[in-house]
Amino acid sequence: MMENKREILTSVKDETLIEKRRNQMIRGAVKLFKEKGFHRTTTREIAKEAGFSIGTLYEYIRTKEDVLYLVCDSIYEQVNLRLSELEGQDGTIEGLRSAIGHYYKLIDDMNDEFVVMYQESKSLPKDALQYVLTKEMEMVSLFEDRIRKCVQSGEIHLNEQEIPIAAHHVVVQGQMWAFRRWAIHKTYTLEQFISIQTAFLLHGVLGE
Repeated sequence: MMENKREILTSVKDETLIEKRRNQMIRGAVKLFKEKGFHRTTTREIAKEAGFSIGTLYEYIRTKEDVLYLVCDSIYEQVNLRLSELEGQDGTIEGLRSAIGHYYKLIDDMNDEFVVMYQESKSLPKDALQYVLTKEMEMVSLFEDRIRKCVQSGEIHLNEQEIPIAAHHVVVQGQMWAFRRWAIHKTYTLEQFISIQTAFLLHGVLGE
C-alpha cells in the first residue's frame, strides 16, 4: 500500500506556481546541500540560490527540513513516473532489463539529488524520515514486483525469499553510480555501466 504524500504547508493557492517555485528551491538546495551540507546551509541562502527573497520562500515551505523532504520526494516521483512507462513489459526479462536501464539513467540525471538524499536524510524530522524510508522500500517493491512477475512467467527461477534480495540488488547497484561515479566514469560510460551491472544481476538470477 502506497504511503500518502506528506503535506508541506503553503500560503499559495496556485498549484502550478507552487510546483514551479518548489522546483526552483529543490535545484538551489541540492547545490548548496552538496557543497556545504544541510546544517551549514541557511534558508536565506536557499532563497537566494533559487532566485527569490526569503519572504517568498516562506510562502511555499515552513522549515529548511521541508526543502530536504521535497528533494527526497522528487526522486521517488521520477522513479514511479519512468517505471510506469514500462507497464506493458512486465513478466519478461527484456522488461526487467528496460526497467533497470530507466532507473539507472534516472540516477545519472538526478545524481546530486540522490547523493544529497542519502547523505542528509538523517536531518529530517522523525515523521518525514519515516516517510522517506517508506518510499525507499516502495522503490524496492517496484523491482520486486517486476522480478516476481518474471518468476511467475517462468523466465526467472527464484524462490519467494530470494526475490526481495534481488530487488535490493537492483536498487543498490544503481546507487553505486551516484556515489562512485567520480571514479567509475573515468573507465565506463553510463551505457557500459548499465550493461555490466544488468549482466551481473541477470547472471545471478538466471544462474548462467
